[in-house]
Amino acid sequence: MKKYFRPLVITSIILIYLIIIAGAVVRMTGSGMGCPDWPKCFGYYIPPTEETQIQWKPDHEYQKGFIVILDEELRIATKDFTSSSIYNASNWEPYAKHDYAKFNVWHTWIEYINRLVTVLSGIPILLMFILSLWFWKEKRKITLFAGLTIIAMAFQAWLGKIVVDSNLLPLRITVHMMVAFIILAILLYVLFLTKDKIKSIEFNTTFKSILLFSVVLTLIQVGLGTQVRQYVDEQIKTVGELAKSEWLQPPTMTFYIHRSFSILVVVINTWLIWYSKKMQFGLSKLNWVLILIGLEALTGILMYYFDFPFLSQPLHLVLSSLLFGVQFYMMLEVFKNKTIEA
Repeated sequence: MKKYFRPLVITSIILIYLIIIAGAVVRMTGSGMGCPDWPKCFGYYIPPTEETQIQWKPDHEYQKGFIVILDEELRIATKDFTSSSIYNASNWEPYAKHDYAKFNVWHTWIEYINRLVTVLSGIPILLMFILSLWFWKEKRKITLFAGLTIIAMAFQAWLGKIVVDSNLLPLRITVHMMVAFIILAILLYVLFLTKDKIKSIEFNTTFKSILLFSVVLTLIQVGLGTQVRQYVDEQIKTVGELAKSEWLQPPTMTFYIHRSFSILVVVINTWLIWYSKKMQFGLSKLNWVLILIGLEALTGILMYYFDFPFLSQPLHLVLSSLLFGVQFYMMLEVFKNKTIEA
């Protein structure tokens, strides 16, 4: 059974990245409220494809929890019933968690696919935990962190509900995304624990400290980037989705800090590559780090100077998650080895 464990961990990591991609697309397209309730969508397990499906109709069978849009308000069925020829208010109550009452079939299905990817990702993670029990006697950390992944995924699902109920409160969206990064880190650690051989190299304290700082700096950049994104979301509400040139006007101090820190990120990681080659550490992952940083900077330039081209926003987020993943796994490899004085 153990031989299936590592492939399941890798599959889980891939699915977490798909969740991050799906979430980025949801945010880019403004589809977060495509389904006004959670975990169902307008009270259905399979979301509606036409607006007529969520409009009140006479002589129609409704189940408890079904949602309709009536007079630009959401109404939820309080019981199972068949409607008469006249709307009966006693069968319905206002949906009290938020007042967002719009239907866009594309937004609905984009959000539904996002939720579907999240649910599907839980399957290999659950199987991974079950198989991790075989490691309990020889390496308990594997079982413990596999179990922690289950808890984190459950917490993430609950956060998804909170985000929808709050009508996409920006701070909660940011927390939702950061938890995805935490889940990714846990899975990468589990993957690392299953590695048979680790290249034995003596890294000095200077290199380890700078590498750790580079990972922390990436997380700070992600946090700053989410703050900038929150500002953009508020601007979209004010100026509209078509006025892209005004989404970052005027730029906030957070934006300038985020942009300035990107220079520091490049300098730090360029030094790491130079020092690694000088000391012959053989860390090829550093090359991928610099490539990802370059692509990250490119998407940032495109968003600011070319008014948010299509897919630039989700690419920017996905690249940052890939960057964090490579850096975090490399850090695990480096810190596992012995430390020598610089």
